Amino acid sequence: MSRPQNFGPSRRRVLGGAAGLAVAAGMSSGTAFAGAAASSADEARRRGHAARVTITRDDWGVPHVVGESDADAVFGMMYAQAEDDFNRIEQNYLVALGRLAEAEGERAIWQDLRQRLFLDPEELKKDYAKCPAWLRALMRAWADGLNHYLATHPEVRPRVLDRFEPWMPLSFSEGSIGGDIESVPLSQLEAFYGGRDVPVTDEERGLVPREPTGSNGIAIAPSHTRNGHALLLINPHTSFFFRAEQHVTSREGLNVYGAATWGQFFIYQGFNAHTGWMHTTSGVDNIDEFAETIVTGSDGARSYRYGDELHPVTSKTVTLSFRTAQGGQETRSFTTLATHHGPIVREADGKWIACALMNKPVEALTQSFLRTTTRDYRQYMKVAGLKANSSNNTLFADSKGEIAFLMPQFMPVRDDRFNYLKPVDGSDPATDWRGTHSLDSMPRAVNPRNGWAFNTNNWPWTAAGADSPDAADYPRYFDRVGENPRGPQAVRVLTARDDFTPRTLIEAAFDPYLTAFARLLPGLVAAWDQLPR
Repeated sequence: MSRPQNFGPSRRRVLGGAAGLAVAAGMSSGTAFAGAAASSADEARRRGHAARVTITRDDWGVPHVVGESDADAVFGMMYAQAEDDFNRIEQNYLVALGRLAEAEGERAIWQDLRQRLFLDPEELKKDYAKCPAWLRALMRAWADGLNHYLATHPEVRPRVLDRFEPWMPLSFSEGSIGGDIESVPLSQLEAFYGGRDVPVTDEERGLVPREPTGSNGIAIAPSHTRNGHALLLINPHTSFFFRAEQHVTSREGLNVYGAATWGQFFIYQGFNAHTGWMHTTSGVDNIDEFAETIVTGSDGARSYRYGDELHPVTSKTVTLSFRTAQGGQETRSFTTLATHHGPIVREADGKWIACALMNKPVEALTQSFLRTTTRDYRQYMKVAGLKANSSNNTLFADSKGEIAFLMPQFMPVRDDRFNYLKPVDGSDPATDWRGTHSLDSMPRAVNPRNGWAFNTNNWPWTAAGADSPDAADYPRYFDRVGENPRGPQAVRVLTARDDFTPRTLIEAAFDPYLTAFARLLPGLVAAWDQLPR
């Protein structure tokens, strides 16, 4: 990692200066660019971006990127991220592209296969070609920023990705790392496609204790602040190395500050001059498994039952590369299988299990970027209409004083008679998804009368105190985690006052009172008192 630990005074650089000259000198001397010769058009475009970008780092090392256009700003944003932690960027894309085994060896091939069941690079390239021109320009600038960094830093040696292509951001288009695809258990994926018994791990069974993680978001309405302006607390529980902090602006109007997941060209949690948004990991149930009844014909062809019909199981070949112990590369090919519900990911009780989840890379990337440019709640919800956020609750506030708690916008409509926390019968058409919920039909709290809204990775039914959505009005799949101890604590501190300032809101968020102890300790003390003396 190249990020300095102490920057001292702020530093300001115009990328088109020394950095631009370094590219020119490297190319004219015949130096290979990022493992492959760059075309003169590519080089000219990168140098053009660099000439129009300024990066100033403040006393804490946070980069403040200014570009003439949004594309210039994205170029500078990615260059600055690469300066700080190129290794993390490459790692995230090795995972997202299903190419981790090329760096880590055959042991990672099952993780790659899981990724490639859902995301096909050739399909992503086609999606890129169909993207609107403005989005393609940003994606080209994304690739140019990373490639420019590699061209000007020959001492940096990527493990695999020595050249970035503009379509690649479509493989990693929502803000969360891992996300939905990681719900598929690797042990059973290996058992199915490896043709051998692989025990379910204790971690997959939920038997391995994990350090508690999560995020807190709080929005305070003007009626409950001292200065009459809305407040938003952005409190992600992540390490300093999990996301990059950046300020990104352009002469076209982009002006956004916050945290960007390494390798993404949008601010995941942050604010602009008009709106702020905080994402917390949601407890919704919007990833489903369908148990398929497989029928093998006399010719060996496989079908699956769907109502009174038999539908063919579709297949495709996925070829993956992996690093050998000697440092070379070999390949393995798999014949992957799927039904209309999704790819087959495992077998259980004699049934093949297909997994259905959100797979909308273009819409997800579009929504992720455009929400950073919104000016009020109405515009934010217009962008949310793309319904390509599947994993995040949102706490929102804007300069007009509106606040809101929102749930993930991707929510399939399902028959609530069935328990989708377990595999449902794929042969029963009644279990199928029936489109997606409209935004108006989902739980939310907008400008609640109580003056605040929050989420602590808990259920939505206490998000705004007495003004919260009522669980009885919604299908049970809108929550699968329930309450947690942070929820009652949030209610306690938020109802304690109606004159919040930024400082008192932070103090409330870090209030040391433990609601769980208040519930557990009296019983413990009573039991102690009853012990024989």
